[in-house]
Amino acid sequence: MLTLQFASTHHRALQILCVGAHSDDIEIGCGGTILRLLSENENAEVSWVVLGSTGQRDAEALMSAEIFLATAKKKDILIRNFKASFFPYVGDEIKSFFEELKERVSPDIVFTHYRNDLHQDHRLISELTWNTYRNHLILEYEILKYDGDLGSPNFFVHLDDAICQKKISAIMDCFQTQRRKDWFTPDAFLSLLRIRGIESKAPGKYAEGFYCRKVVL
Repeated sequence: MLTLQFASTHHRALQILCVGAHSDDIEIGCGGTILRLLSENENAEVSWVVLGSTGQRDAEALMSAEIFLATAKKKDILIRNFKASFFPYVGDEIKSFFEELKERVSPDIVFTHYRNDLHQDHRLISELTWNTYRNHLILEYEILKYDGDLGSPNFFVHLDDAICQKKISAIMDCFQTQRRKDWFTPDAFLSLLRIRGIESKAPGKYAEGFYCRKVVL
């Protein structure tokens, strides 16, 4: 199997953009990958964007982002308050935000939602990410949930146990408002990481899966 590496260039830092509809989406979908990228790229700069967060979830989103981005050379955390579950109905406002974001950051790697996610907010964010960043490497992450919309990823990032445990611990510690959800449990998060690790023959047993629709070598 041919493997690829995300390496910072000699003349500038690796630019990473993470986009999530809700305050815990980025962490669940690609938190382990972000931790690994930052551990391997000391000059990485990260833009972390949460579109739909209000009240207590604002504080949770900020606390979590600070944990995941603790070793980033530079971080730009943006938390917006578009009404959760209603994104398609305020799409023009969110589109305007993406136009502003395009002027703010030109990333090397973009992490966003899976195009076929059954949550309407997630799908819109994926669509607008592709509309906005047309000549970038975009990796679509997945969110485990009741809808049963997991697909078959074609891009995997191998993770070791330490990174997986750090990811899961941070999610459980930071997002207290979500603990009442029956799928929001450490074993659920670890199970998906283990399944993706099996599918990609990860030497450390675990992996995060992504959907990569366009890549240039």
